[in-house]
Amino acid sequence: MPPLTDDTQGTIPLVILLGPTAVGKSECALELAQRFGLEIINADSMQVYRGMDIGSAKPSLEERTLATHHLIDIRNPDQEFSAAQFRDEATTVIHSLAKQGKSGLVVGGTGFYIKALTKGLFPAPGADEKLRRELKEKDKTQGKWYLYRELKKVDPEAALKLHPNDTFRIIRALEIFYLTGKPISAQQKNHQFKHSYFNFLKLGLLRDRREIYQRIEQRVDTMIAQGLADEVIQLLSQGYPPTIKPFQSLGYKQMLSYLQGEITLNEAVRVIKRTTKMYAKRQLTWFKKDTEINWCTLPQQHAEIGEEIKKFLKI
Repeated sequence: MPPLTDDTQGTIPLVILLGPTAVGKSECALELAQRFGLEIINADSMQVYRGMDIGSAKPSLEERTLATHHLIDIRNPDQEFSAAQFRDEATTVIHSLAKQGKSGLVVGGTGFYIKALTKGLFPAPGADEKLRRELKEKDKTQGKWYLYRELKKVDPEAALKLHPNDTFRIIRALEIFYLTGKPISAQQKNHQFKHSYFNFLKLGLLRDRREIYQRIEQRVDTMIAQGLADEVIQLLSQGYPPTIKPFQSLGYKQMLSYLQGEITLNEAVRVIKRTTKMYAKRQLTWFKKDTEINWCTLPQQHAEIGEEIKKFLKI
């Protein structure tokens, strides 16, 4: 990643388009990129993975010919990709575009990625695979929510922000505590995410909640019709085990359960729709805490989005 010096920090203009799943970010971003000559930088944690196209609602190859997209299909499903890696790779792209006199349009709903890019991350130890294996083993042998109860003991503030089933983040929080002796919540407070690396414009997309839910239902039906189950079968046939992290995400987790005979296809579809609506609600809760976001309601304020970008980029 190019170094962010006092001379460059906060001077590179960057447009960020965010919002809950199914609100219409991709369609809006494509239109804006074409109109203003922007290059799209993906900020969706699932679209980075090769072969996970349908379940991540990845822009089609045709759409990617209409505007340049970055950070899509950059990892295999069994490779790690973290918020820190996203920050580093996105920053490299943004610097490269700036040298060419171009601007980036960051698009996605992964709030932590966007926060990492705009505010930085507190310094934390890297993964300790031995410790992680031990914690995963305890999760299997000590009963439901054992790790969550352990986190409540050592870092109750962090536990309040996590669902007891969010094993990945619970393990990471415990890992940081055991390696540093300090709760992750305290370390995050000390950092306060106060470094703004770019001169950015954050645009948040909203729709009526009933409309978002309807769009989610339609999207899930489309994914099933496009062959989400076949996509999962193809990934399994390539040797990726069901235990990899991306297979625990929305859509893929339920399709695995269906293919393994644990639930029916109708039940899988029902659960995907329900959990996706819950996810959209969590995304909105996360984003609503960010006072830097300029919110625009679709479709009523569609024109205002373009006007905001024109003023910001002075074009």
